[in-house]
Amino acid sequence: SKFDLTARLTKRKWKKRFKLLFLALIGFIFSSLAFNVLVRLPINTNHTVDGILVLGGSIRREIYAAQIASDYQEVPIIVSQGSKPPCIKLIFQREQTPMDNVWVEQCAYSTFDNFFFCVPLLQKHRVHKVKVITSQSHLPRAQLLAQIHFGAKGIAVEVDTPKEKGVPGNHESDLKTFLDVTRSLMWAVVSQLIQPPCSQVTPLEAVDLSQWYQEVFQCEHKGGI
Repeated sequence: SKFDLTARLTKRKWKKRFKLLFLALIGFIFSSLAFNVLVRLPINTNHTVDGILVLGGSIRREIYAAQIASDYQEVPIIVSQGSKPPCIKLIFQREQTPMDNVWVEQCAYSTFDNFFFCVPLLQKHRVHKVKVITSQSHLPRAQLLAQIHFGAKGIAVEVDTPKEKGVPGNHESDLKTFLDVTRSLMWAVVSQLIQPPCSQVTPLEAVDLSQWYQEVFQCEHKGGI
């Protein structure tokens, strides 16, 4: 019937539109990824460091970040799921380091999450090259994930590993590295469209030590703080 023919033509038209939209979306994703990796990343490799990401797992990383922060004035520093906020603030106070560009992120619960949540945070600061601070024992997984997550956005990476006292909380395995690299590669594609939010980001200068002193908290290597 005429009605059935019209319905079939309309259905075909919407299928065609959907296919075109899907192809356009795929084209945009891979064009964006290719531009970031092949154009922006090589350019930013020669850029000076204008962002710092401290991966949680050892307070030595936070101490080191506070010690070098004076060499990176006005550079945003994000401590991702590290020590308790008052411990981090005490470290920066001891080193007499300005805290107006330091943030504590507490959404992450894994190395993958460190980059998952912090790449968008650093993107908002229009960073070109990020110094990732971690431990030697946390390599090569942390370095691979950093290069994938930041590289997908055209952001260059350099990894810095301060000397440790004791054994950091990160334990590496080939399986863990393989799984994290695999999902990072998948996320590199999806992240061209999605920016994961994190509602637990606190400016370090806003951490109220007097309030924390009313609670019970301990810092790693407390005597050194």
